[in-house]
Amino acid sequence: MSFSFTVHEQDSGSQARCGRLTTSRGVIETPVFMPVGTSATVKAVPADFLRRLQASIILSNTYHLFLRPGHEVVRDLGGLHGFMDWEGSILTDSGGFQVYSHRQLRRIREEGVEFRSHLDGSRHFLSPERSVGIQQALGADIIMTFDDCTPYPVERAEARESMLRSMRWAQRCRDCHQDGPQTLFGIVQGGMFSELRRESLQRLLEIEFAGLALGGFSVGEPKPLMYDLVAQITPQLPASAPRYLMGVGTPLDILYCVQQGVDMFDCVMPTRNARNGTLFTWQGKVHIKNARYKSDAGPLDPQCGCMVCTSYSRAYLRHLYQSGEILSAILNSYHNLAFYLGLMKRVRDSIRRGKLDELAGLLRRSYEDDA
Repeated sequence: MSFSFTVHEQDSGSQARCGRLTTSRGVIETPVFMPVGTSATVKAVPADFLRRLQASIILSNTYHLFLRPGHEVVRDLGGLHGFMDWEGSILTDSGGFQVYSHRQLRRIREEGVEFRSHLDGSRHFLSPERSVGIQQALGADIIMTFDDCTPYPVERAEARESMLRSMRWAQRCRDCHQDGPQTLFGIVQGGMFSELRRESLQRLLEIEFAGLALGGFSVGEPKPLMYDLVAQITPQLPASAPRYLMGVGTPLDILYCVQQGVDMFDCVMPTRNARNGTLFTWQGKVHIKNARYKSDAGPLDPQCGCMVCTSYSRAYLRHLYQSGEILSAILNSYHNLAFYLGLMKRVRDSIRRGKLDELAGLLRRSYEDDA
């Protein structure tokens, strides 16, 4: 598979940049948000809707697809692209974060991680080599190294031990990948310790990867601490390679981290919040279950041109949610992804026109409660 990345615009007032990431599946304009399709589906959103939204890349989950239906099944049915009818690019995470999130069911050793399935309690084992092999079988365009996600809070000694393990695993992933058809990204770890993050980065630079990610955030740390570390580490990442912040975040999180030079984002927030009745608009969050919307004939977001905002009233969306209708999850998820993908388009346009500060001010006013 072909892979390239070029930066073609730089914001004059920040580290923000516009780039073009190319895989054999097409061109991805950055900064980009990747909808999360954990189990070979973006929840409640068919692939045709993703095409309508002009999504260029989505993320799927190694851990979940390994457990169900099994990576061999996916491989034999045409890989993820054929399995889920998606012709765009796909990035798979390595399963490291999911093993971390089920830490009461796992045991870490140097060879890899033994864990029990959260589905049925069955025993399994993931190593760096097996994670890469699973991702290759899934047929993703971009794959990630298998890492040990450091918890928060944690003592520095434990954080360093975890980081060094991730770096040894990163080397093993690189060795077994051997310039295979998928593009392999490394993951910077080190918890909330800036010197450990810098040490992790240096070790990854010596191994050499096509792109680098910042992992181990959104694990319970205070947001100012995350912001501070992202601001410190991101400019140290190679300027010629894509920079990916994993699992982040709110609209304000994304805009702040774009200003630090991050190119790629993923998060379940738009679809998870949609299913829980929280919708993102250019006027701020709308909690659609609130009684104030019972007879509201207006559109969800007057500034949004998606099919939800041009076709349905707030009253109807509230009715669907209150009634527990499946259509509620579908329409809410569609709109929230339209907002996130639209936000990224406005970010790119603002960088090109030198108006990113203006967009940041607008967003902060709309989402001041999240600041």
